[in-house]
Amino acid sequence: MNKAIISFVISLVIGFGLGYLVFDVMMGDSGSQPQVAAKSDTSTKPTTKDQGSESKETAATTTAVDQDNILSKRGCLGCHSVEALNLKAGQVGPDLSHAFVEVKDKHGMPIEKFLTKPDSAVMSGVLGKKPLTDDERKQVLEILKKASEAK
Repeated sequence: MNKAIISFVISLVIGFGLGYLVFDVMMGDSGSQPQVAAKSDTSTKPTTKDQGSESKETAATTTAVDQDNILSKRGCLGCHSVEALNLKAGQVGPDLSHAFVEVKDKHGMPIEKFLTKPDSAVMSGVLGKKPLTDDERKQVLEILKKASEAK
């Protein structure tokens, strides 16, 4: 009987130790630090004048939406990408390139209202814990509008 209790206690300590090691030490505290997407390199040599101006426009758009933008600060890029702005990040959530236009059809409300009180289970949990301020919401809307116009 004593051997069984000792084995159980040792297994319990090892299990908690491994759980702590894997989930806290190795994976980090992902709840407090938002993951940031790496910017894509848009430096390509254009072959015509039109491509050159398009390349400069894309680079300007990407620069405007760099690692200091609201999507990075609020951790949106941990789950979502914005391919239209060359922000290739999270793969769990849908690409936000067309969210500015598509949210109304998908959720039955304009994106402004969705960002205030989302009806999807995941987003209501994310934004319910720490809602966007009015200024943050304006920044998100501005970025998503740029993304919808980019392609």
